[in-house]
Amino acid sequence: MKNFGRLLTAMVTPFHEDFSVNHQAAARLARHLVANGSDGLVVGGSTGEAATLTATEKLELFSTVLDAVGDKATVIAGTGSNDTQTSILLTREAEKLGVHGAMLVGPYYNKPPQEGMYRHFRAIAEATQLPVILYNVPGRTASNIMPETIARLAAVENIVAVKESSGNLDQISEVVRITPKDFFVYSGDDSLTLPILSIGGTGIISVAAHVVGVRMQEMIQAFFSGKHDLAKTIHLELLPFFKVIFITTNPIPIKTCMQLTGHEVGPLRLPLVAATSQEIEQFKNAMNKLGIHA
Repeated sequence: MKNFGRLLTAMVTPFHEDFSVNHQAAARLARHLVANGSDGLVVGGSTGEAATLTATEKLELFSTVLDAVGDKATVIAGTGSNDTQTSILLTREAEKLGVHGAMLVGPYYNKPPQEGMYRHFRAIAEATQLPVILYNVPGRTASNIMPETIARLAAVENIVAVKESSGNLDQISEVVRITPKDFFVYSGDDSLTLPILSIGGTGIISVAAHVVGVRMQEMIQAFFSGKHDLAKTIHLELLPFFKVIFITTNPIPIKTCMQLTGHEVGPLRLPLVAATSQEIEQFKNAMNKLGIHA
């Protein structure tokens, strides 16, 4: 089974001012993240504004990040959609590029029943040799992949992990309880990283690690080395930042924080819009309290 690492960053997609993908900035950002705590990167996910990227843009972005850090870190391609056949085609093309895994989001808008979910993910997984991470984010998809369905899917040989963004610790606990011990359960919410580790989770697919990756890696390593008081201290220190970067739709806050700290990530594509002046002040205050000066 592929070991993806404990801290994966769901990378933002840098754009030029004309909204085209900025590949040079993407390569720089990938190298920066890997040098600052990230064991791997998820490319073309929700934080990467995947909903506005074409298939060609995604594949080019996967290739850019692979070239930049593929020999140092895990590169996971966001290839899921709400159309099974489209997801199969994109996953196969990503596999040809050499990505280390695929992340498949729950089918959005369609709102399939659990049997439809199971068949959707199984069909994609059976069409590729890549290890697959399921991505459960009902707040965005309006469809919740239930623990029993995740357990059924864990029996598919190359479905090896789930990114759980339901925010429901009881549900996530049940996923850990009924899936095999070698099935990876990643938190999809920065603020739940430590609680999920405490119930048997693997790590975090993070937004906050764009800015506080080193400290998050310290928290994770402290937990797994038995330094639970230190892990708790870091969690509580970072909690206000975890919260502030979700006061409006992700990735508006984190992309703004990156801009404020001098990273060339460019604008957001419509229908997302720039942060308000009041929101920017909240981001600055939260970072200043962590000694990060914008």
